[in-house]
Amino acid sequence: AGAASPEAVRALLSALAADSMQGRRTATPGSARAARFLAEQLRMHGVEPAGDSAYFQRVPMVRVPRPNGTSAYRLLNAASDADTVPAARHAHDVNVVGIVRGSDPALRDEYVVVGAHYDHLGVRAPVDGDSIFNGADDDASGVVAVLEVARALVKDPPKRSVVFLLTTGEEVGFTGIRRYVRSPVVPLERTVADLQIEMIGRPDSLAGGPGRAWLTGYERSTVGEMLRAAGNPIVPDPRPAQNFFERSDNVVFAWKGVPAHTLSSYGMHGDYHTVDDEVERIDFVHMARVIDAARQAVRILADGPAPQWNPGGRPTPPANFQ
Repeated sequence: AGAASPEAVRALLSALAADSMQGRRTATPGSARAARFLAEQLRMHGVEPAGDSAYFQRVPMVRVPRPNGTSAYRLLNAASDADTVPAARHAHDVNVVGIVRGSDPALRDEYVVVGAHYDHLGVRAPVDGDSIFNGADDDASGVVAVLEVARALVKDPPKRSVVFLLTTGEEVGFTGIRRYVRSPVVPLERTVADLQIEMIGRPDSLAGGPGRAWLTGYERSTVGEMLRAAGNPIVPDPRPAQNFFERSDNVVFAWKGVPAHTLSSYGMHGDYHTVDDEVERIDFVHMARVIDAARQAVRILADGPAPQWNPGGRPTPPANFQ
């Protein structure tokens, strides 16, 4: 039930990666437009709002000028922090958060987080006349997967509750996800797993081709074995040397002790972080099948035993992590 259709997936992704979203760069009008679109999708599906302002969780930041004229972003630790920074450098964005309550009275106060980042690189100097970095694969594809999983689980909730977390700021230092773990909408100690979905728009031959995907840090926790035992078509990350486990939002949850992984089918295509990451390069039949695998994976995590770290699997947070 609830299988993703390539046509529906195409419609959602085409809207999110449209030129009108202006590349969804953090703390820009394009990002705000994308956040409103995502909140409306969750509302239409009947997902309960879980932010501090309906579906929005505010992410207070400040711009930090770089020598090359661009800006980095720093998450504010507290409202009082804002007083130490000139108002002109304040930046505001939001995570988009919803929840589907679990069906089991004994387990509904435990949570699985399913997430993706909706930000991308924005508008830059034109390349062959194209200045908009649409980010169709990175990571509109993952965001669409989260929306589709939400749509399916509203109709048939699993035993545990599921938080749907669409974050800003992944491309500028994990600011959105770091905001969430500092101010989670449900207790982190009752969050049994986090599954991030990142770049699933094209097949990866090393994962087995169309309809197949891989999981970062597969061997680090019991999540990989749970998926394998259930016959899920998600395999270990075929490129461990790339350190993808530590390069996506999942690692922030992992630093906090939550078994957390990223699901992907990124095959190292050359359009990564270029203006050519466009909607027409997405394989929607493949993507719909991966979304179905992701939906099954979330249900396994939300219905089965709570995942555990394997010995040595939990990463050590950096010294400056808060």
